[in-house]
Amino acid sequence: MPSSGSTGGGVFATTHWSVVVTAGDSASANAHEALQELCRTYWYPLYAFVRRQGHTPEDAQDLTQAFFARLLEKKYFRAADRNRGRFRTFLLTSLKHFLIHEWHRARALKRGGGQAHLSWDAASGETRYQLEPASELPAEKIYDQRWALSLFQKVLAQLRQEYVSAGKSAHFEELKRFLTEIPDEGAYMRTADRLHMAPASVAVAVHRLRHHYGELVREEIAHTVSDPREIQGELCYLIELVSQ
Repeated sequence: MPSSGSTGGGVFATTHWSVVVTAGDSASANAHEALQELCRTYWYPLYAFVRRQGHTPEDAQDLTQAFFARLLEKKYFRAADRNRGRFRTFLLTSLKHFLIHEWHRARALKRGGGQAHLSWDAASGETRYQLEPASELPAEKIYDQRWALSLFQKVLAQLRQEYVSAGKSAHFEELKRFLTEIPDEGAYMRTADRLHMAPASVAVAVHRLRHHYGELVREEIAHTVSDPREIQGELCYLIELVSQ
């Protein structure tokens, strides 16, 4: 497994947002693919933000899809500043501009009207939105929270898949709670009994799980910033968001 140090040097140069920023407004296939992957991961915080502006589910779906179509056509690449370029911030700023200046055009477009659609489950997005608790926080802050949750959920799914591929899905289901919980006295013993392991082996497995999870989180954050020096600050901010 790559270490957390893998986000430096040449490896960092291939991460998603840095590819997009470096490509600027060019026709780079790598930048286009990187941007598509980032949008597939983080579309929900955008959709939820549009809904919080008072748009109906149908209009929010159309607006979000139209925004992605414009983004994927590279209309906004030139606005990216590699010196202060968190993808999270760039995307929300671009969306706000789109809603202010182009919402009337986007609303008039029918789905499938020649736009380059991004594949995402709009129905599940509305279901998730309806389940969200009421909040007095500004829409921008809620957007950041949803972004953080999307990132951590993506990493957790990646980690789960690694365990499933290794034939250790039961281990993952037992150990994953220790990513967020401080074990009480006897927790490792109970887990060891269920997994038919020694308590000491469980403690080692939890340590390795936490370490690898941290690596994966840092690597995912590296995909959304343009400079490796931003990773630690972004990590602290995202942890603060989900802890509120």
